[in-house]
Formats: sequence, structure tokens, C-alpha cells
Amino acid sequence: ASATEDRFIIGSAHRHGQQAVRAPPAVRALAERLGVDVASLKPTSASGMVTLADVERAGELEARHGPSEPLRGVRRAMARNMSRAHAEVVPVSLFEDADVHDWPEDADTTVRLALALAAGCRASPALNAWFDGHAESRRLFEHVDLGIAVNTDDGLFVPVLRNVGGREAADLRTGLDRLRADVRARSIPPQEMVGATITLSNFGALGGRYGTPVVVPPTVAILGAGAIRLVPAVHEGEICARRVLPLSLTFDHRAVTGAEAAGFLMAVVNELRGGGAAP
Repeated sequence: ASATEDRFIIGSAHRHGQQAVRAPPAVRALAERLGVDVASLKPTSASGMVTLADVERAGELEARHGPSEPLRGVRRAMARNMSRAHAEVVPVSLFEDADVHDWPEDADTTVRLALALAAGCRASPALNAWFDGHAESRRLFEHVDLGIAVNTDDGLFVPVLRNVGGREAADLRTGLDRLRADVRARSIPPQEMVGATITLSNFGALGGRYGTPVVVPPTVAILGAGAIRLVPAVHEGEICARRVLPLSLTFDHRAVTGAEAAGFLMAVVNELRGGGAAP
């Protein structure tokens, strides 16, 4: 995979240069006696050198609570990707509720969200894009290749469901089931983890109403869906209980205007409100 594509492999091992920690021999000797890893310490001195006090504090902490657990594999890559997103993206979030009271009881929420997201991209193509902040350029895509956040005990994976807007609901469900099974079995091909043009996080399947999902570069938008709930609402002039689906859209304001984001979100809401049709 290219360097750009590799950013979408949440479990990939990104290598970053690391500065050597400076510590005098006496400090290193104390660290060895206390079982403290000098390389893991952040110097507090103005000189940038690790001091005896730094080692003693670390030794006391480990004696009291045990050694810290280093992040590895998927969790380490996830932490690095989130740090990079925090440093690079200018995030703004919008929130809205979609009335889904007319959905059948066996409605496929994730597939409906995927199709609604594709409708949002048709209405507002600026959100189905990659943005290069260094070159100050963007690339718009015709096909919606949807990154689907899949939670595992080891961390977050984001396999890609291809050409969402050009597929039938049953085909999308088959594709979703296959991707999730492959992720959990750790047998997913690397090419199925790269190239998402926009992301969906259906965190409501686990719990939660609204959120501020994180946009991972070079994508510019992520839609989060909370748990469907029953709320008092005005429907056809009457106050009644209605089922609503809470939505949270985060977009990169460097590449997407507020009007484009609002247009996308309302197109998603309008598509979801059409409750009588399959799936």
C-alpha cells in the first residue's frame, strides 16, 4: 500500500524517529537498580537531562502500582493515528435527529445508514474527499468507499465497504458481514483496510446518544450514529412518542464549509426518514 493508503490501516505499525534520552551514568545506574526504563522517562530538568529525581519518582510509581503497560499493535497504531488527527484536523461537529419511527422492526440500521450516507455524498460531494493540508489540495471521489469502524478487544479496525451508493441493500449486508468476520478472525486482506473516502461509526449499537467522532486524515468527514430512542415529539400536529436516531457529523473545516456539512447532514436525515422501503 502507498504511504497515504497505509494511514487507513488502523493496526499498521507506523515507525517514527525517537530521540535518545540523555542521562548521566549515576542516573542510569539508579534506574537499573530500581528497574526503571530510562528511555520511557520525560526529563523535567531545564537541560533536558533525566535526573535522579525523575528516576526516583518513576521507581516509586512502579513500586506502588506496578509497571505501565506499553501499547502494542492495533492499540499503539490507533493512539498514533488519533494523535495525528488531533494535530492536523480542524474539527467541527453538527448534530441532528432522524425520525425513524416508521422503520419496520427488523430494519437493518447499519445498511440504512450506509445508503443514507451515500445520499449525503451525492447532495454534498465535498465530504466524500481526501484533503492534503501540506499541499492545500483536495481530491473528490465519485464512488463512496465507506470505512466502517469495527471495535475489537485489541482496538479499532476500519475495513472499507466499496461503492456503497452503487450496491443493493442485500449485497451491502453480505459485504458487511464478511468484513466484520474477517476482522475478528484477523484474516482480512490488507487491501480491504485502505482507501476509505468517508467513515461511519455506528457506536449506538454499544451505547451512547451523541459524540464527536474523530476525522482521520486524509478523509474529511465521519458520521456517528447513536442509539435509537423513544422521545416525545410533535407529529402531524400532535404530541406523541416517536423513535429517533441521533446523528453526529464531524468534518474537517479546512476542506469543508459549514453549509456543505449541513447540506450533507440534512440529506442523510431525509433519506433515513423514508421508513417504508427496504432494507
